[in-house]
Amino acid sequence: MTRALIVIDVQNDFCPGGALAVPEGDQIVAGINALMADFEAVVLTQDWHPAGHSSFASSHEGKGPYDMVEMPYGPQVLWPDHCVQGTDGANFHADLNADRADMIVRKGYRPAIDSYSAFFENDQQTPTGLEGYLRTRGITDLTMVGLATDFCVNFSAVDAAKLGFKVDVRMDLCRAIDLDGSLAAATEGMSGAGVKLA
Repeated sequence: MTRALIVIDVQNDFCPGGALAVPEGDQIVAGINALMADFEAVVLTQDWHPAGHSSFASSHEGKGPYDMVEMPYGPQVLWPDHCVQGTDGANFHADLNADRADMIVRKGYRPAIDSYSAFFENDQQTPTGLEGYLRTRGITDLTMVGLATDFCVNFSAVDAAKLGFKVDVRMDLCRAIDLDGSLAAATEGMSGAGVKLA
């Protein structure tokens, strides 16, 4: 077994009606469930923010959602409050076959730093532990799906490629926020990093 399916942040707050809804975010769930049958290893990631997280616009006086601020680790988009620990918004979409997961990686739980990637916090230094888990299981090839293409899927795929994994992104099983051209930039960035976009 060398292949794993990495399912990125298919959570209520990223689906229609959620606090940070990705258009058509719920429409990929059935396809992801079907794809799980092709993989012996399935990993889910889950955005898991404490209330008052530093990436929330509500934590910055005078700032609104999608404003940019400079954090100690670099530029940060400010988001609406989302995926707060223990809330329904942080739960996986009800139709997602979460029971199929071998591992669930929670990210973004450190109050002072955001985490887009399944592998590193946004400082690009603090690991989530996923790399070690995959290495010890002998997994070399990753297929990524989920939300959102231009943020968490993009950062996860690029980091995985940098770490030496072979990475495919199933674009048909992802959906994007597309904030000021972020989807085009992400697509270019992933391709440039050696990620195969299928």
